[in-house]
Amino acid sequence: MEQAYQVIARKWRPQVFEDVVGQEHIVRTLQNAIERNRIAHAYLLVGPRGTGKTTTARIFAKALNCEKGPTVRPCNECPSCKAITNGSSMDVLEIDGASNNSVDQIRDLRDDVRYAPSQGNFKIYIIDEVHMLSSAAFNALLKTLEEPPAHVKFIFATTEAHKVLPTIVSRCQRFELKPIAATLIAERLQHIAEAENIKVEPAALEGISRLASGGMRDAQSTLDQMIAFCGEEITAQDVEDVYGLLSAERIAHLRDAILQGDEQTILDSVDALDSEGRDFFRALQDIQQDFSGLLVEAVKSPSAKVSSAQVTQILSTLREAEKTLLFGLSQKVNFSIALLNAAEAAKSRSLDGIIREVSSLIKQLPEEEKKKAPESAVRLEPEQPSSSKALPAARSGRLTRPETFADPKSPSPSPSAKRDHETISEKPPAVEKEASAESPVLGKTCSEEEEEQWNRAQEYADQQEWADQDDVPVELPEGADASWQNFASAHEAALQSLEEAIEKVPESNRKAMEEFLKGKFLTVKTIDRKELK
Repeated sequence: MEQAYQVIARKWRPQVFEDVVGQEHIVRTLQNAIERNRIAHAYLLVGPRGTGKTTTARIFAKALNCEKGPTVRPCNECPSCKAITNGSSMDVLEIDGASNNSVDQIRDLRDDVRYAPSQGNFKIYIIDEVHMLSSAAFNALLKTLEEPPAHVKFIFATTEAHKVLPTIVSRCQRFELKPIAATLIAERLQHIAEAENIKVEPAALEGISRLASGGMRDAQSTLDQMIAFCGEEITAQDVEDVYGLLSAERIAHLRDAILQGDEQTILDSVDALDSEGRDFFRALQDIQQDFSGLLVEAVKSPSAKVSSAQVTQILSTLREAEKTLLFGLSQKVNFSIALLNAAEAAKSRSLDGIIREVSSLIKQLPEEEKKKAPESAVRLEPEQPSSSKALPAARSGRLTRPETFADPKSPSPSPSAKRDHETISEKPPAVEKEASAESPVLGKTCSEEEEEQWNRAQEYADQQEWADQDDVPVELPEGADASWQNFASAHEAALQSLEEAIEKVPESNRKAMEEFLKGKFLTVKTIDRKELK
């Protein structure tokens, strides 16, 4: 009778530690434990599917029960090794946790561990998908797992370690199997293809490795399917057509369209992908992977054309679209929206970045243009009433005036005397009796007479007893209104001069400067009612 066909995943299953790919940290630990005779009684292997959990458990069992063992290199020739490889060993029992999860079956196992091994050195129990055991089954296993007979070893394997009881985990040595790198998977597949006399393009192996998502068994199953589809020669186009993948060139084309904000190219590409029957969800994952590599480059080279902040915004947008794309009604529409949103995110720029660019542009301006730009920071205060003889008491405990903008050429104002109860305003600065016709209005404040009127009004306000109601007015002394109007007009003229200065800045930088000034210099002052009272 002709022997039945054996799939690649079973035929090329590792039989010694050296054949295990991508799990060197676990292999080294187990080999050292054997060589130093520090073999634990229970092990827990955790990792994604197809990364070698059960395979590692079988190799470890052969290493312990080999006729030459315990040894780090089982011979695979003795009856014990052959029986373990074929799954017929009486001393190595593989139990499926999903179908043997009841407490009665665990009790039978607990009774069976008392008997000595029939052929090998140890009696080994390999429980796959151990997280499927019920809580009662776990509890029935606790005492045996903590103090088993010297000839018994437990090896547990699971893809969901968080479902295993902490009391079980604490009694085991835990090993984390990591997803296998795509380059290692491609190398292993190349070795298998050469042994099977199959010609495979490197790009095809790269596509299969990317599709496997870190699982060697998935990659081997995909290669097996492609051999059945293509025969003895496999091309990258065949892999893309069968599994709906995108080539590296098309991924790069979509990436450039997103960065450039080319919406028409994005829509045309999506239409082409839809007509070819490509997998949109897989395409979204491949694009995210491509931008992840771009993010690393942007972080390493801050001077690159694309900033790390922009790439981060794009990745956040694409990640948020995964759930909508996976469970939405129309994958094409959702995929198009995801890419268009990513293109919009590529246009967004942080305020700090804009400020740095504006600063660098100002430094590049000629000296004459620099003199026209504002030399000092401007502080914008909340708008004040232009003229009034009645102010609500709850708004301010003292009369306030608009802050004037001093001319850089004018002398510095003298400091005002501080009062114990002073809250907002200060005494007006030194007075210029008259501003020259050529000097800007920024340097003009008020006359001595107006300053005296202001001081009399301020002293009058200090003597008032303010109520807590908002509708209690403050009557100003005669002549104080003119001083208020003078300060208000100076404030208004100062703002107008500031706007004229901003107008001289190039159009491309004006908006950024306006946002910068508003964000940094606009202040809001809060008045405590209790202090006013």
